[in-house]
Amino acid sequence: MSTQAVPIKKKRRWRDYLRAVGRAHQKASVRLETSRSLLAHLNELRQRLFKAFLAVLATTVVSFVFAEQLVEYLAQPIGGRAALVAIEITENVSIFMKVSLLGGFILGLPVVIYQVLSFVLPGLNKREKAWLVLGVPFATLLFVAGVAFTWFVMFPAAIPFLTNFLGIKSQIRPANYFDFITRLMFWIGLCFEMPLLVMLLAKLKFVTARKLLAGWRFAVLGIALVAAVVTPTVDPINMGLVMLPLMALYLISILLAALVGRN
Repeated sequence: MSTQAVPIKKKRRWRDYLRAVGRAHQKASVRLETSRSLLAHLNELRQRLFKAFLAVLATTVVSFVFAEQLVEYLAQPIGGRAALVAIEITENVSIFMKVSLLGGFILGLPVVIYQVLSFVLPGLNKREKAWLVLGVPFATLLFVAGVAFTWFVMFPAAIPFLTNFLGIKSQIRPANYFDFITRLMFWIGLCFEMPLLVMLLAKLKFVTARKLLAGWRFAVLGIALVAAVVTPTVDPINMGLVMLPLMALYLISILLAALVGRN
């Protein structure tokens, strides 16, 4: 072996070593940058959730002032507060708090939606910010529409059916009654947010109007399952009352996805 071969091998080893060190340093830098980016996102999420919490807390305090009037109004389908019978000491306090929280959530919903959309859609341009400004009241109106549909359409059909089933007289507990109506209004209100959710997914390129239209059979099946879970009764009439507006909202979602897909 020549004497020149040893220095050449040593140089190659040093070059390979330096390249390996450089690659390791580059990977470490990428991981550090990713960690910093993740921490920044988590910190932004924490701040936005805290702002949404403060908004709901403030609106809940406002709702406390009118909670008694809300309880009286919500008890009308059952015949007013006089038709309710409490059997636990804390029952009346719990329904007061539950109604106050629901009212506070509805009042603070625009702020909650704005904080969520601002986090999900960062770095918006002027046109996209205009969409965001329009999306907040649109989402609020959808939720309120779901609550109104539950109150004016679902309850007049469901409550007489449930309370007079088999001809047995019912003594309704406040906790059971208000848990039933607040839960139903909340979940149907969320179901009415479908067009906004689909529009957001279309904006993020997860779905398209063509895919939604092609999968209408699966959509009907999914809506039927949701209606079966949400509907308080087992009869097909009340289930159909929930399915019809959800199907209409699905068609609106397809139109919105097509509109977003063009931009």
